[in-house]
Amino acid sequence: MLLKKYLLIGLTCFSVAAAADNIDYQVNDETYEGFYVSPADSAPLVLLIHDWDGLTDYEIKRAYMLAEEGYAVFAADLFGKGIRPTEDKDKKQHTGELYQDRQKMRQLLKGALDKAAELGANRQKVVIIGYCFGGAAVLEMARSGGNLQGFVSFHGGLKTPQGQDYASTSAEILVLHGAADKAISMREFAQLSTELETYNVPNEMIAYGGAEHAFTVFGIDRYNAAADQKSWQRLLQFLEAKLPN
Repeated sequence: MLLKKYLLIGLTCFSVAAAADNIDYQVNDETYEGFYVSPADSAPLVLLIHDWDGLTDYEIKRAYMLAEEGYAVFAADLFGKGIRPTEDKDKKQHTGELYQDRQKMRQLLKGALDKAAELGANRQKVVIIGYCFGGAAVLEMARSGGNLQGFVSFHGGLKTPQGQDYASTSAEILVLHGAADKAISMREFAQLSTELETYNVPNEMIAYGGAEHAFTVFGIDRYNAAADQKSWQRLLQFLEAKLPN
């Protein structure tokens, strides 16, 4: 059963009522369960892609934070309804399946975007953001030539799969990375920078000193409040520039 909530969001000078729903949707005859929140009809859209543990309270919290800033947010589900892995082996299985089937990953991203538009989000003003695994998915969307206004990766995978490139990427890419990330090295960071420059892709890449992998994830040992706050503010600046009201 869908749980429908209404959130009263306090803005600087006024308040607006935002509808929020868990949303079932279909991609290739399979059921997925995303989350949608919007402060207004036709609000500019942020498509949010989850980490390797699936769509959880973390992404929903980030969605509400963005709704407070005036954006509609569709938090996509790339694993399937009810699939929210808790063991590392299961997380690796579900992400690995998509890393091995990039076409399916692209179809799931497009399916989520289509569903958000169906729900009333502004399809002409869209930025996609993602965390960890979701950051890798964001770059997959960028390489696919997706017609969006921007792409943002938080501590995401940066390697380009064999046979792919950024020749079809037209919108700006923003990469927010931890310089102390042991899972995704600064060598990979530098390699991506070289690739983006080769294809003349507008980009900004920031590495936060001392920040480890998953530095924005609340409540874990690797959470880095300074890097989280700086990267969040950079995201908001990016969204303001790319999705003007």
